[in-house]
Amino acid sequence: MTPSPTPTALVWFRDDLRLRDHPALQAALKAGLAPVPVYIHAPHEEGAWAPGAASDAWRHRSLAALDAELRQRGSRLHVFAGESLATLASVAASTGAAAVFWNRRHEPAIDQRDTRIRRELRQLGLRAEAFNGSLLFEPWQLETRAGDPFRVFTPFWKAALQAWNPPGLQPAPDHLPTMDPVPGEVALAALGLQPVPRWDNTFWDEWIPGEQGAALALQAFIDSKLHTYSEGRDRPDRALTSRLSPHLHFGEIAPWRVATQLDAAGPPDERAAFLRQLGWREFAHHVLRHFPHTPDDNFNPRFDDFQWAQPDAALLRAWQRGNTGVPIVDAGMRELWTTGWMHNRVRMIVASFLTKNLRIHWRHGARWFHDTLVDADLANNALGWQWVAGTGVDAAPYFRVFNPVLQARKFDPQGEYIARWVPELRGLPARARHAPREAGAAGLAATQGYPHPIVDLGESRNDALAAFARLKGR
Repeated sequence: MTPSPTPTALVWFRDDLRLRDHPALQAALKAGLAPVPVYIHAPHEEGAWAPGAASDAWRHRSLAALDAELRQRGSRLHVFAGESLATLASVAASTGAAAVFWNRRHEPAIDQRDTRIRRELRQLGLRAEAFNGSLLFEPWQLETRAGDPFRVFTPFWKAALQAWNPPGLQPAPDHLPTMDPVPGEVALAALGLQPVPRWDNTFWDEWIPGEQGAALALQAFIDSKLHTYSEGRDRPDRALTSRLSPHLHFGEIAPWRVATQLDAAGPPDERAAFLRQLGWREFAHHVLRHFPHTPDDNFNPRFDDFQWAQPDAALLRAWQRGNTGVPIVDAGMRELWTTGWMHNRVRMIVASFLTKNLRIHWRHGARWFHDTLVDADLANNALGWQWVAGTGVDAAPYFRVFNPVLQARKFDPQGEYIARWVPELRGLPARARHAPREAGAAGLAATQGYPHPIVDLGESRNDALAAFARLKGR
């Protein structure tokens, strides 16, 4: 292939699948270089936490949406599979590239890989630069007065608000240069991201992957959900959360665009409540940066000696597939299986059930979520599971055990969420849906074979507390 007469810059797309507010793309344009949009499929370079099946299914559609946006502007996405460094070097030589630009990712394995790639590309004489395209604050940007990383969210968020200075918004370019096919390109379908058989078909009744889908989700949240967010965000029976998490994870919208558009909408208290949730996302990446072992190991090493139960394959399978006999837990796990997503309040309930009532190590839950969530984010997943398990930074104490029946009665008072995802219980009166075994013989006849609870909630809670007491004794 003949190199382009105009100097080019490879723009290496990863988890930043958008054209607005894209620092790497803007850097190429500002430098007067013709952007060559590149995506390289290299899951083997992501270590033990390569993307799960649900993430792959979303990524396929998001990449297709990005390619469509690029084609509307005269460009297109050049897709490759293989080693990232070798591919970038080869494409740079083929296109006469003077530079390679990308937006940073902050997973430990990826960070180490990108550091090596930047060094090697510079040795080849290329300008190689990375930018912040995913966070309001880089993970190293905030620190305690002693110069240490934060371990507690509230002071972290206070420091974040004091340093608040989001960048300005950048529109997508109207036109991008056309580039001929590059040797080694493959079709998107060849990456094998779409599952076979197509178990993901039910996902797309709920989601629109891509930058336009992200914009629609944000506008819908502002228009109809933001004004009651602080009250409604804990109610799985109501659609009052933003549902932006997968769009943020795949970089289909920048967090500073979310913050900026919220700034002109809704009551101040509601905006602050939602921005605080964005703050937890920032905190998760801060923790992962400074404590990179936390996806696999307890942040609090004291729990290395905790007496977790030997994982029972049948019990774990019942939890994974929503057949525990505990309605709110089963509703959440079935929502996850059907849509690739679960309401955050219910995530805490199902995580507590696994780690406290079943006393199965949080790593088993984290792995399942990583494979089945469309918003599977290594930092958020590790922080969330260790928070519930009581083993992480700023964690809920281990002895705080969610009672799933009381949680359901508080946050799904009419059992509407349960009825949606556990159809066996729709025929019961609202209150009986939370604990069908309390409905009596007449009520149980209407449950159509719904399973008996796989564990006694009271006894298992006491067993968990006893195990914690033994840990304290040691």
